[in-house]
Amino acid sequence: MTETAYQHPLMKAYWAILDTHFKPVEDVFEDVMAEALAILTREGINAYLEAARVIGKLGRGVEPMLAFLEEWPSAAKVLGEDALPEIMVVIQRMQKSPNSKAITPFLQTLAPVARKLVSQERMRHYLDITLDFMERTTGSIHGHHTTFPSPSLPDFFAQAPFLLSQLSLVGLKNWVEYGIRNYRSHPERQKDYFSVQSADSHAVLQRERHGTLFMDVERKLDLYLRGLWQDAQQLVPYSTAFDELRKPVPYFDKLGMRIPDVFDDAGAIPGIDRYRATLAHMVGHRRWTSAQIADNWSPFQRMAVEFFEDCRIETLLCREYPGLKRIFLALHPKPVASACDPETTSCLRHRMAMLSRALIDPKHGYEDADLLDFTQRFHALMAQGESNSKEIASLALSYVAKTRRQSDQYAKVHFDDTVVDYRDDNRHMWKFIEESDDEEMFEKQRKLEPSEEQQGLPPRHYPEWDYSSQTYRPDWASVYEALHPKGNPVDIDKLLEKHAALAKRLKRILDLLKPQDKVRIRYQEEGSELDLDVAIRSLIDFKGGANPDPRINMSHRTDGRNIAVMLLLDLSESLNEKASGSEQTILELSQEAVSLLAWAVEQLGDPFAIAGFHSNTRHDVRYLHIKGYGEHWGDDAKARLAAMQAGYSTRMGAAMRHAAHYLAARPADKKLMLILTDGRPSDIDTHDEQLLVEDTRQAVKELDREGIFTYCISLDPKADEYVSGIFGRQYTVIDNIQRLPEKLPELFLALTK
Repeated sequence: MTETAYQHPLMKAYWAILDTHFKPVEDVFEDVMAEALAILTREGINAYLEAARVIGKLGRGVEPMLAFLEEWPSAAKVLGEDALPEIMVVIQRMQKSPNSKAITPFLQTLAPVARKLVSQERMRHYLDITLDFMERTTGSIHGHHTTFPSPSLPDFFAQAPFLLSQLSLVGLKNWVEYGIRNYRSHPERQKDYFSVQSADSHAVLQRERHGTLFMDVERKLDLYLRGLWQDAQQLVPYSTAFDELRKPVPYFDKLGMRIPDVFDDAGAIPGIDRYRATLAHMVGHRRWTSAQIADNWSPFQRMAVEFFEDCRIETLLCREYPGLKRIFLALHPKPVASACDPETTSCLRHRMAMLSRALIDPKHGYEDADLLDFTQRFHALMAQGESNSKEIASLALSYVAKTRRQSDQYAKVHFDDTVVDYRDDNRHMWKFIEESDDEEMFEKQRKLEPSEEQQGLPPRHYPEWDYSSQTYRPDWASVYEALHPKGNPVDIDKLLEKHAALAKRLKRILDLLKPQDKVRIRYQEEGSELDLDVAIRSLIDFKGGANPDPRINMSHRTDGRNIAVMLLLDLSESLNEKASGSEQTILELSQEAVSLLAWAVEQLGDPFAIAGFHSNTRHDVRYLHIKGYGEHWGDDAKARLAAMQAGYSTRMGAAMRHAAHYLAARPADKKLMLILTDGRPSDIDTHDEQLLVEDTRQAVKELDREGIFTYCISLDPKADEYVSGIFGRQYTVIDNIQRLPEKLPELFLALTK
């Protein structure tokens, strides 16, 4: 484009101000100026062109200038023209630093960032975060302070619109702060974090997000399914955050129920109730919906069948649990009858959403004759019982035949107040005789069934301490818990017989430690013995025709010893090795010692639990219940102890935090956690051997703050090198492992006397 190519003198003047010879700018100049002139004032136009001229002279090529010319008018429309000087200050700061390459991605995302922030004040906070980020990550590699640009600043700008759609500015600042603190001197890991690629980045992002996170309520939802609906389907979250173009919808398949990873509150309905509504709806389909052949049905017919079937399912759910109706009605949109104009717009979805509301809401208030007719026919059908999918489909097809309009084919579709977001996508409702584009073909190829492990309880997530950055990695370790498989309890009885002499010696000590000051607790429906006075009085009442008092038993509790104990056993692979100077493995000697200890604690009457743990990376920490607080030292607990096996690694901090979850809930004056281990904390996914040692040390501090006394019994001859750094003075190293069955009960008695 030459200067004479512009016929209008004003356009010539504008081009002269720009003072550039970039051909790509010439190609788009008229278009960007048309947008700018429609948005900016005369002063704003001059400032716009002057800023573009300055950016074009930075020596970064044509891209920054093009990005600014295209993005600034839209940004100015949201922020105001007077935000430009602050933008230019940031650009000049980047140009003077080694980060000039980040100017282009900064400008390319300027308009979408502005639309997320809305106000100039919020944009100012965003720019402050940007400058702080740039200064703290520039030149931080290997101690060079002026040579290296920030490795991740361009990645951060590229992700900024997405991040601001998920986080508040405070959340964004916390997310950035975590990344700088942990990856400042690791360029590649820093890039992975700020491009939202690493698991750590996702975890911190989830922690800083608003709403009810699936990871926080996973166990509650699993118990909700099992307790109310007798359904143990695996729950599989999908991300609503990382797919902005195609918004995913809940669904279920062979691998489980797919639900969002976060739900915001919807008015007075909290996020967890939105989860409950979604799960209840899918459970209803699993119970009562049968698939229909869809090959010969039109999209309109299938849509109508889905809406009618959804309402049938919700009607049946509300019969079983009436309280669900309040949640369904609060979450279901209520379209305004006159909101859609059938002269210009396809109102198909609008009519279906109104009908759906009317089918579940007796107070819907709509007056359309067809809607009222089919609402009445629906309730008449439901009054006959559960009905079935085939009957409801027939009703839906009748509705389609009666209400079809020519305007339903219009390209412009009315979507406002038509999405019922707690309902799944109904893929389970259809089967196809012939393969077509409508069929989910990948389901045929995916024949995987959930494993037995997947059907267990969902994991608990625990943080892990990173000593190098002095911060917690959030939700880093996943702990899966289960009952330990059972073996033969007779094997444990044989071990106790083997140590009968030791047991007699311990018995004498136990008799001295046993509390003698027992307190009688009367008026118990269940107890250890009959309360004769109350029983006689109840018998007299019964003979006299009055209602007898059923609380005729009594029990006792000791009033002088109030201790709760957790014995945590390291079940890592090294326990399969032979003990020094013995034919027995360390695991077998541990079984003997734990058997004697359990017998001793049972004699004292202290509530105690036994659990084992091992790990196979942070994603798979196994916590196995051997004996719970609520059960006696009987055949069930002995059978689990007899089946004890060793394998994998020792992620001790996560196991201790999980054990503390149960021990902290015990109503006791003293809470003791004994850890029996044969080595230092370690796992195959950590290359720094000090990392898990420091994490366990931090876990000990956490438990101490909760009032839990931790004590380690180590069978590692080299434990003195590290165990005191973890447990302070709260440990014992047993060099002669063959004496473990004798030492362990004696140590417990010494700690609790």
